[in-house]
Amino acid sequence: MTSENPERALALSYAGEGRGALAALLALDDALSLLLRTTSEPALGQMRLAWWREALERLDHASPPAEPVLRAIAAELLPRGVSGLSLVPIVHGWEVLIEEERLDADALRRFGEGRGSLFVAAGVALGAAPADPVAQAGQGWALADLARNLGAPAEAGLARKQAEPLLALAGGGRWSPRGRALGALAHLARMDLALPNDVSPPIGSPRRVGRLLWHRLTGR
Repeated sequence: MTSENPERALALSYAGEGRGALAALLALDDALSLLLRTTSEPALGQMRLAWWREALERLDHASPPAEPVLRAIAAELLPRGVSGLSLVPIVHGWEVLIEEERLDADALRRFGEGRGSLFVAAGVALGAAPADPVAQAGQGWALADLARNLGAPAEAGLARKQAEPLLALAGGGRWSPRGRALGALAHLARMDLALPNDVSPPIGSPRRVGRLLWHRLTGR
């Protein structure tokens, strides 16, 4: 999912004054996703991910380098109480895809928890309520996206199996007003996951946009 996606733009609009913070987190996720897609050598990929880990940690005690994503994180997230160190697990999640030759249930769990911690950081930045299921929504969102992009049917099936109950939980209650941007992203992931991998989501369809608008109004 890219920043030009109109559904993601709609979900971001639910974040209010925290929109910049959520956009910065999603830009980090996009950058790490692109890194893996454009790296064919595992050793090189690990080196590049190590750079991101160290760069995020340095944000807590040094000015950001001339890198747009890191500058946005420093400007939008650090003032909201989200440290650079707390974002390192997102990198660890993506690193699972390089470290593991085969994605079994444990590897997928670690990927979901790591990448999905983006929602936990976003919950802090947005001021989501403690009852909002940010961790489960983030894990389900991460795994649903992975399931639709894995080439191995068995691995994709395992990712789906883990994502489905997490997204069901995320969509089963009422989100607080400040958490609804994350709830909207979880609803999008759930709708995507309901489709076969060879069917592209009908982005911007009235049904999907209507679901997001209902969530904005009700939190459900």
